[in-house]
Amino acid sequence: MKNVHLVDHPLLKHSLTILRDKNTGTEKFRHHAGIVSQIMILEAIKDVPLLEDKIETPVAASDGFYIKESIVFVPVLRAGISMLSPARNFLPWASVGFIGLERDEETAIAREYYRKFPQGLKDKRVLVLDPMLATGGSLVDTIIALEKKGAENICAVCIVAAPEGIELLQKKFPNLHIYLAAVDSFLNEKKYIVPGLGDFGDRFFGT
Repeated sequence: MKNVHLVDHPLLKHSLTILRDKNTGTEKFRHHAGIVSQIMILEAIKDVPLLEDKIETPVAASDGFYIKESIVFVPVLRAGISMLSPARNFLPWASVGFIGLERDEETAIAREYYRKFPQGLKDKRVLVLDPMLATGGSLVDTIIALEKKGAENICAVCIVAAPEGIELLQKKFPNLHIYLAAVDSFLNEKKYIVPGLGDFGDRFFGT
């Protein structure tokens, strides 16, 4: 699949297994969601631009590198919030935008209820954070909204995806890069990912 990056790491597989387990409680689920999120985001920014600089160590002069402060995180509410804190733990200066999308359980169509993006997105690298890529509708709406605000460099960082969601994103945005921990089998009649891990937001927030 073009521009789909399936991240392969032993710790990722370990934590994802714990997330999938229906017997995993809220506290443990949150902990391993953080581990998975950090691994995914590190992969998504591995080619981020660096700025060279000269520094002084306690011993001598040395060449150094700094990440260009050009990253914006956009979690898709509410489940995307679970990935934001781990991301900002190592990129605390990154700007954050928000979009709130609530899925209708009958139609599986998302309704937008909130949107707030930073200014100057054209020259930024925007990482859309959404743990579950199911139908793909929420991510399509988010990317369209970001493009209308001028964003040109957008990627999606998810944890578990269904083939149907990947196909829709690739159809709508052929150049979009998608970072995933797992590609599952299909969507069931309720548009839930199979085998998936259930409702990520409910399990993360204990609702």
